[in-house]
Amino acid sequence: MKKFIWNIRPIGLPLVLRYCKKCGKKAEFICSGQFRVNAQRKYLDIWLIYKCTKCDTTWNAAVYSRVSPQTLSTGLLERFYSNDERLARQYAVDFQFLKGNGAEALLPSYAVSGDIPVSGEMSEVEVQSEYPFPVKVSALVRDKLCLSQKDYQQLVAEGKIRDSSGRDMRKCRLKKGTVLIFE
Repeated sequence: MKKFIWNIRPIGLPLVLRYCKKCGKKAEFICSGQFRVNAQRKYLDIWLIYKCTKCDTTWNAAVYSRVSPQTLSTGLLERFYSNDERLARQYAVDFQFLKGNGAEALLPSYAVSGDIPVSGEMSEVEVQSEYPFPVKVSALVRDKLCLSQKDYQQLVAEGKIRDSSGRDMRKCRLKKGTVLIFE
């Protein structure tokens, strides 16, 4: 059995839908890549700053609220102070973090890199993502293999594409990764 690896990489950061006070309606916000750290006596508040794409109004997504500085490692705290790009990206693509802040994250466009298995040959494809990514596995496979919905459904029904853990291939989401079997 041949083994392949597909790497999923988001292109850009996801836009976030939430109510904008200045626009007076739901609007799209984009991550600024900057953190705000505010000290209140013995405690810190840390936010990731977002900006409305239409009017530049800011919204602060709470990363930590009333946390003791001693509970955070010195390195992590320094990354917040220096607006570390990788750390900002990590939070900006974390859909659970955004949901917890009352925002609806829109799925960003993404790229799938890796070789395509040969048709008729049994293959194992490990799909990997550096960040939790709630895209449907069916959408990934159809995009990568240039399949229509009908053709994809037929291959799944015939058992020619299946998830190694037995999840339903029509409904499952990627999250951090999965292993697919192609026959």
